[in-house]
Amino acid sequence: MAGISAKLVKELREKTGAGMMDCKKALTENDGDMTKATEWLRQKGTISADKKQGRVAAEGLVESYIHTGGRIGVLVEVNCETDFVARREEFQELVKNIAMQIAACPNVEFVRVKDIPEATTAKEKEIEMGRDDLEGKPDNIKEKIVSGRIDKRLNEIALLPQPYIRDQTITVEDLVKESIAKLGENIQVRRFVRFVLGEGIEKEESNFADEVAAQTGQK
Repeated sequence: MAGISAKLVKELREKTGAGMMDCKKALTENDGDMTKATEWLRQKGTISADKKQGRVAAEGLVESYIHTGGRIGVLVEVNCETDFVARREEFQELVKNIAMQIAACPNVEFVRVKDIPEATTAKEKEIEMGRDDLEGKPDNIKEKIVSGRIDKRLNEIALLPQPYIRDQTITVEDLVKESIAKLGENIQVRRFVRFVLGEGIEKEESNFADEVAAQTGQK
């Protein structure tokens, strides 16, 4: 590990939350390049996280986030395996950040792409197949274009594929996997609900000129 300073190791550890030995190894494997070492650790964390994701996670937290002005609110449930991890500051911060992410993504309706009902997917396909720019194209080309558009649309309405608001180089799913690697437990975003002030209420439309006329006694 010659040439890898303790200061560099500490900097990488503070940036990623990974263990000291893992940081040393990442920097050594990548010739001291901080960016490459970070990606190396993320990849290592993803592999480790994938192994844990089949385990039961029934503890965790329900967190709320109310956006400034009180017009948008979020409730989210994030699960882990033990109450011990649920009490850890890193897990609590993760859940708060996920709640903020949901508030910042008005189009998101589902946690994962696989949670999206088949009826929603079928409706999206029907819409895309009827678009004018596909008219006259061969069916196989049309299917390929539509498939790509549907994949894009489904990723737009699911939470986990979203770019993380605090670091656009990773997704929310990457963030969760990094936390799994760091905390050593399976972590799952189970469900959420977003409240938007006045959403769904049919507001009465009024004509300003008629209001003035009514107030002054004019017809």
